[in-house]
Amino acid sequence: MNGVLIIDKPGGLTSHDVVNRSRRILKERSIGHLGTLDPLATGVLPLVVGNFTRLAQFYTASQKSYEGVIRFGFSTDTYDAEGEPTSPAQAVTVSLDAIRELAGHFRGKIEQVPPPFSAKKIQGVPAYKLARKHKEVSLAPVQVEIKDFEILATDGDCAAFRARVASGTYMRSVAHDMGQRLGCGAHLHSLRRTAVAEFTSADAHTLEEVDAAVRNGDEEDLFVDPRKILPDFPSVTATDEMASRIRTGRTVNLPEFSKARLVKVFYNQRELIAIASRVAGTLFHPKIVLAVSQPAHTI
Repeated sequence: MNGVLIIDKPGGLTSHDVVNRSRRILKERSIGHLGTLDPLATGVLPLVVGNFTRLAQFYTASQKSYEGVIRFGFSTDTYDAEGEPTSPAQAVTVSLDAIRELAGHFRGKIEQVPPPFSAKKIQGVPAYKLARKHKEVSLAPVQVEIKDFEILATDGDCAAFRARVASGTYMRSVAHDMGQRLGCGAHLHSLRRTAVAEFTSADAHTLEEVDAAVRNGDEEDLFVDPRKILPDFPSVTATDEMASRIRTGRTVNLPEFSKARLVKVFYNQRELIAIASRVAGTLFHPKIVLAVSQPAHTI
């Protein structure tokens, strides 16, 4: 079972919880995810299954999109609604114009300190493990990029937003920092991820839907069409001879892709068998091979 499966993660589960449940449902041990979602958050969690786990290396810098709500009036130790308050609660009513103006300071490339309850490591130890033991967590600022950040509406002490960010950006930190700037404290009240790279909510399935599909023998219908994966890479459909060379790790000549760095190699319409990288001129070598079985020949 090889492919990309998009899960609509429910709140309350870690990304690893979703991976474990998917392993049991699909009866497939080799499953990974393309970008952690906090337990509080819901939405798009792409899973790479079987040999497609080798594609994870191409998604380490994937852009992500979110919708959520920031609550003003007090901060928390986790920077979200699941944490303990770290400032006295204040009764506040936020102005749409004021919050939109504030949001403008967070667009573009900014310096951001990751939350203390995060997977960022301090001397090899994840920060959240130290924070849970009430040990001091001192994380250095990192540069992140917030490509779009729109305040959609305000209601009392809450502001609804939509954002598109580069990999490594914490919306929890954005909420916390906005509260610091206003002097009233704030935290991320809710968060839903709507896209990771080319994968969107339209591709997503609940764990219950995946379980039902497996029971009915329809699990293949849940996987993303391989032709839609890594859309920035051009595609080539291999002949039997080309497929044989690619599957065994040998180079092939692709004169139509002289300017491409990486190429998706298909055998027939849906079988993605390799990602090939250009070594010189029009000569390509398989960077990763996803299918090693030989194509059938008619005699």
